[in-house]
Amino acid sequence: METEQQSWESLAKLLREQRLCVLATQDTRGPYASLVAFGHTDDLHTLLFSTSRQTHKYANLSAASQVAILIDDSRNVEEDFHGATAVTAIGRATLVAKDDLVRFRDLFLAKHPGLAVFLRAPTCALIRVDVERYYIVTRFQSVVELKVT
Repeated sequence: METEQQSWESLAKLLREQRLCVLATQDTRGPYASLVAFGHTDDLHTLLFSTSRQTHKYANLSAASQVAILIDDSRNVEEDFHGATAVTAIGRATLVAKDDLVRFRDLFLAKHPGLAVFLRAPTCALIRVDVERYYIVTRFQSVVELKVT
């Protein structure tokens, strides 16, 4: 069993290596899931993603800021049942503040340089998720909770 420090290190490695995640939002009609490109801060307290302001997910975020994000390293093979890692991040999503926009945009673009034109479009919103906790699932059923302080 990993120590808490090893769990944080495993989480950091997964976030560095993966480029896409599944974002779960909700509105009065229920949950909604979206595949999005993501970035993160070095301290792992904040996840970032971009979206057009005309999307269903953006409307949902405007109505309810609580989100879940799923990041995994599965390859869609049988071995994933025991070898893949999946992380669920729970947190609150908000539009990146004007004062933080350059810093967070640069951080996001360091991982996704191909999204530069999209990110600079006036219809694009850069969203930050202030993570409250992570759930790391390994070996199909081993769960570790990490609280962000």
